[in-house]
Amino acid sequence: MKITYSLNELSQTANELIKNAKHKTVLFDADMGVGKTTLIKEICKQLGVQDAISSPTYSLVNEYQGSDHIIYHFDFYRIEQEEEAYDIGFEEYLDSEAWIFIEWPNKISNLLPENSVKVKIELLSDGKRVLLMS
Repeated sequence: MKITYSLNELSQTANELIKNAKHKTVLFDADMGVGKTTLIKEICKQLGVQDAISSPTYSLVNEYQGSDHIIYHFDFYRIEQEEEAYDIGFEEYLDSEAWIFIEWPNKISNLLPENSVKVKIELLSDGKRVLLMS
């Protein structure tokens, strides 16, 4: 699936991603500042999260309660080795029925489940973004 969107179309884009995701583990790949966290925040809102949503850059994982599901939001930008993900019990999160959103999945590539949705976001010269989901 391919979606070209502007920031004022973020809500519709998040809704399309949720509807078309074949798995609840979603891997977000994009350069720094392209909008991974911004999109994840909107997805969390669509899933019923009422709390403030922020990037877990320093804590590695944030947990949110949606209307029907728990949501785990990981940001692995700052880890140096995959073992750091083991240290926080990453594989236990994968065994849950929760939505799992992962920023910087390339940092833990050997730990990622096969049953996941890959989302690539690219910034266009006009400020719009292209989302590719597979």
